[in-house]
Amino acid sequence: MAAYSKSVRTEFVQSWTGMIVLAADCLYWTRDVEESMEAKGHEGLKDVLKKMQDELVDIVALVRGELSQQARLIIGAMVTLDVHNKDVVVMLVENGVSNRFEFDWNSQLRYYQETINGQENFMCRMMNASLPYSYEYLGNSMRLVVTPLTDRCYRTLMGALHLDLGGAPEGPAGTGKTETVKDLAKAVAKQCVVFNCSDGLDYLAMAKFFKGLASCGAWACFDEFNRIDLEVLSVVAQQLLSLADGLRRNLPRIMFEGSDIPLIRGFSSFITMNPGYAGRSELPDNLKALFRPCAMMVPDYAMISEICLYSYGFTDARDLARKLVKSLQISSEQLSSQVLRLWNACCKIDPHCRRYLKACLP
Repeated sequence: MAAYSKSVRTEFVQSWTGMIVLAADCLYWTRDVEESMEAKGHEGLKDVLKKMQDELVDIVALVRGELSQQARLIIGAMVTLDVHNKDVVVMLVENGVSNRFEFDWNSQLRYYQETINGQENFMCRMMNASLPYSYEYLGNSMRLVVTPLTDRCYRTLMGALHLDLGGAPEGPAGTGKTETVKDLAKAVAKQCVVFNCSDGLDYLAMAKFFKGLASCGAWACFDEFNRIDLEVLSVVAQQLLSLADGLRRNLPRIMFEGSDIPLIRGFSSFITMNPGYAGRSELPDNLKALFRPCAMMVPDYAMISEICLYSYGFTDARDLARKLVKSLQISSEQLSSQVLRLWNACCKIDPHCRRYLKACLP
């Protein structure tokens, strides 16, 4: 943290590991915004916005240079978060926010450095929910583009975690339910294990999952949770209820399914569901009460494309993203998937097939 304030930003991102770079970046962004609002109110935010725009141009220029694969990955993830943070400040300026207690600022994921029990620690806050940073090393990986839909899901999940409950994003395939849970785990440095559920899963296998989660304080995301049989789901509800009860009573250990296990505060389980499909069970009411639902709809493809292009080194990303999304949208509407498969297959066999295909295909 001390190195960030003393070193040049473009050098800092190449000197430290990805998780340290992202955590320091978000901590100082939170600090800059709140200090500027306290000092100058609404005018202070305009200064922060100008500074962030200049920093973003410098980082995007760095992406276009000679970088190692590891550094390129770190900077790509940093640009993804920086563009989101810049958009948040733009929104604060447009809405006339002038102090840190207003809803528009409190509803964002913020990072603070605090002294807890005599030790310096990171705290991640959103609304009235507060989670300690878990320091689980997750490696250098890209971060999810944060859209308004992602923000809304974060708020639901953070609120659920604050109450020692789980989160349940639901919606059609491809809307980012699982990826949002995984990215929130990266934001608070938690290990998150994703498991694809099936109708062959029984309550004993689920009990093993919950024993491991409670013992190490990790998260699990159960994909397609409503594919599990209704009889098993009823038992799972009782298992989760006993663990949640132990958390509320602050028990250090608990007897669970015949085993004496440690109960580490901070573990949680999330479920994702595709409602309305064949072979899906309706969750029992006692299980529904242990999860906070969040409806996930179609994401903002233009915003996702824009931020991805920024992270790849494009400065005029907004116009390019709009054109790219529109052209791909028209292609998906006008072209049949069969023709595309034929095109791809032929081009893999012989690149010269392309000119013959152009003559044959409409």
